[in-house]
Amino acid sequence: MSADQSRKSYTVHHQSFIVDKHLELTKELGRGAYGVVCAAKCPNSPGVAIKKVTNIFSKKILCKRALRELKLLMHFRGHKNITCLYDLDIVDPHNFNEVYLYEELMECDLHQIIKSQQPLTDSHYQSFIYQILTGLKYIHSAGVLHRDLKPGNLLVNADCEVKICDFGLARGFDEYSQEVNAMTEYVATRWYRAPEIMLSFYNYTKAIDIWSVGCILAELLGGNPFFKGDSPFDQLNQILKVLGSPSEETMQRVGSERAQEYLRSLPYSAPIPLSYFFPYANPEALDLLGKMLTFDPTHRIDVEQALEHPYLKVWHDPADEPSCPQLFDFSFESIDNMDELRNVIIEEVETFRQLVRQQSSKSTSGFSSALTDDPSYRENLVASSTNAGDDEATPIPR
Repeated sequence: MSADQSRKSYTVHHQSFIVDKHLELTKELGRGAYGVVCAAKCPNSPGVAIKKVTNIFSKKILCKRALRELKLLMHFRGHKNITCLYDLDIVDPHNFNEVYLYEELMECDLHQIIKSQQPLTDSHYQSFIYQILTGLKYIHSAGVLHRDLKPGNLLVNADCEVKICDFGLARGFDEYSQEVNAMTEYVATRWYRAPEIMLSFYNYTKAIDIWSVGCILAELLGGNPFFKGDSPFDQLNQILKVLGSPSEETMQRVGSERAQEYLRSLPYSAPIPLSYFFPYANPEALDLLGKMLTFDPTHRIDVEQALEHPYLKVWHDPADEPSCPQLFDFSFESIDNMDELRNVIIEEVETFRQLVRQQSSKSTSGFSSALTDDPSYRENLVASSTNAGDDEATPIPR
């Protein structure tokens, strides 16, 4: 993986962008605190998105986030509703502060589709939500909470295929011990955040992701974010205005005494029917929405139940909704030494590169078979490895 004739360098946003020599960068897709994402084209392939994750050793939290995403993308690789990780690269493993992720290139994300106000039908909503839930079932079955589901993290192509991306905030969940592992520094987008996050419930569960999917469904139905608070308190108040006051039983499950006192201090409010906000929506869509946007997480519908809901019956096929064959191992989260984390990242990248190059042995291209037009590649991913994985950066056209 050392710098050699197998790579070439571009300048993107005043920094070097070093990629496989077979690729030609076509445009910048986006940039942020994580780094830069560019689109590239290559022989025998429709294209690839390359995410350069920078400054990963500047803070431990950034290092773990990068490692977490790499490992989860590899673990979930091959699921049709999770974006595909094609390749990884470290230019100089002896001296590096960034990692390159070669990922599936998608035309846009769901946020861009909603914002564009292009006409969508109830059939679109059904398809989008079904695909999100199918991917989420796979994620949850691996003992993983995504924790940052939102339209911007749902990639969409011209065929209306939806793929979940961005696992940097994901955490583990053990439903038997009823404890969430390392649920710290929760910084997911506020508008899609479950009320129990803000109220400090004793245990976060998979229900937090279902709440986010409910917010996404509401946004599809209405064209705008449903709960658009400008602070955590305002966000909670926006939710209570719609759902009404929680029951005493629910309040007693709130982990924070201060939160309980706050809820009890509020005047009683009755719930407002969702049909008031979405008068033209399919009644079955509103029924599913109500089950997703249930204040008490213990009463909220789970992903398997949601997939079986009548609103999604036209798509529901248990044979096409697999569970992940293996729980994800979060043991790396206990590593605190930066040198050890660096070595783990190098090992993960090298292992993955070997895997994709073994799979590309029948390809005529010198690059990963994922970037060829071999139609059997995606179908063989899960079968060829006990770990499956994918992700991709949100495209932001420029």
